[in-house]
Amino acid sequence: MTLSFALGGSLGLALALALGGYYGFAEIASGLGDAGWGIVAVIAFHPLQMVFSALAWRSLVPTHPTPRLVAVGIARWIREAVNNLLPVAQIGGEFVGARLLRQSGVPLAAGGASVTVDLTMEMMSQIGFTLLGLALLVPSLHEPRIVPWAIGGTALAGGVVILFIAAQRSGFFHLVERGLVRLAVRAGWSSLGEITGLHSAIVALYAAPARLGRAFGYHLLSWLLGGLEVMLALHFVGVAVDFREGLIIESVGQALRAVGFAIPASLGVQEGGYVLACGLLGISPQAAIELSLLKRIREVALGVPALALWQFVETRRLVGRSGAEVTVAAAADGD
Repeated sequence: MTLSFALGGSLGLALALALGGYYGFAEIASGLGDAGWGIVAVIAFHPLQMVFSALAWRSLVPTHPTPRLVAVGIARWIREAVNNLLPVAQIGGEFVGARLLRQSGVPLAAGGASVTVDLTMEMMSQIGFTLLGLALLVPSLHEPRIVPWAIGGTALAGGVVILFIAAQRSGFFHLVERGLVRLAVRAGWSSLGEITGLHSAIVALYAAPARLGRAFGYHLLSWLLGGLEVMLALHFVGVAVDFREGLIIESVGQALRAVGFAIPASLGVQEGGYVLACGLLGISPQAAIELSLLKRIREVALGVPALALWQFVETRRLVGRSGAEVTVAAAADGD
């Protein structure tokens, strides 16, 4: 697994460097330099998207009382940072998210179910967002041959989501649950044993269409805000686009980024995706790469503090557990 990530990362880095070299490092650096304080504006805008993503996730947490939005928002922030900055194929953040919910009082099975279904709703909403972008693009498209490829890719993504949902409802996670429980018994990991009930919790969520609808809607709003982020970022590198064009660029760019999920941070794939998406609207490759780099700067600026906070939370938990074990041992010796 480590070797595959290393190879994927190396390939992605080579692609990113090739794109930068082909279209001109100096021109791209100059464009980013011209953005100036606009970089801060791009960074500051993204938390609004995370709020809607957190609302989507929170609507799927099947516990009473439901954890506060602040707690879920912080967990979403860390979850996103793990997926963006660590070599975890963009899914490791979901495991971290379930663990963080557990520390907020949500049982591990309920947290695991919520993050699994939330990921599904996010994927479904992205497909809807991509279809919206294509619907806005096709009337003005001068190269119609790309349409069948785009539709085929969207249909493939839809098939993956359907298979993922089928696996969740047909008992796949029940097998995962049983395997984890057996592992917990053999290894003595009591906390892992709390995963019992994961399959039932997932099935219960799919029997609550109102919750699913709210999650889908919140995620779709978050994707739509991505169109505004594109408008903002391109404005600061000297390219004016309207909301429609921002939606097209973001929907196509994010769809192509998703294709490179196995490459850490979709390195190179994201840059190539935005070059293609912007090219459909006559925007230069340099501006497209600058857009991608502004997004990466935002990911690092928001992600590094999130990872530091995650390590602080984990360290405090370990210290607290060690202190509790010492107290129990001392009490036993006193008896």
